[in-house]
Amino acid sequence: MINEMLLQFAHWMEAQPYSQMLVAGYFSYNWVEATHVLTLMLSIGSLFVIDLRMIGLILTEVPASKLAERLHKPMMIGFVIMFITGALLVYAKPVETIQSLWFRIKMILLVLAFINAWVFNARMKAADGTWDMDPVAPKALRTGAIISLLLWCGVVTLGRYIPYDWVDCVNTDNPTILWAAGCVDQLNAL
Repeated sequence: MINEMLLQFAHWMEAQPYSQMLVAGYFSYNWVEATHVLTLMLSIGSLFVIDLRMIGLILTEVPASKLAERLHKPMMIGFVIMFITGALLVYAKPVETIQSLWFRIKMILLVLAFINAWVFNARMKAADGTWDMDPVAPKALRTGAIISLLLWCGVVTLGRYIPYDWVDCVNTDNPTILWAAGCVDQLNAL
């Protein structure tokens, strides 16, 4: 049911003139993709510095709250631009993207990363900087930082897999993979 609705929505988006313009433009899709990757480096890079500080691997002499405060603004700017350009990439090739198993797994990891970030920030505020000068953050924050690193590595890796068709709808006949990727037409043909 949901796969059929997503596919119908993707076909509708693909028929929009701006969607076709993004793909047909000589450089437009490439510029959007390049901006997406560059802002990903800014936002994820900033986040990784904060996470690695929490674990105690880098900048242990710098107060954790001061580091997080200074990196927050560029990280947020990077995330906003990254999500806008990511939405444009989906808008440009909606059917191909929505029927990508890699994209679907990436979206699940992205939701988990946001939940982790929300919990992490709540725990960080609750700790109230009592550990600020400690070389290693409290265990709950270290755990959140490790989970953050793993989730974002997964998001980035799966994002790189999206253009490749290893489990594309036409390249597999496994019903489970077809269902998970949302390959409605191929699944109905079985």
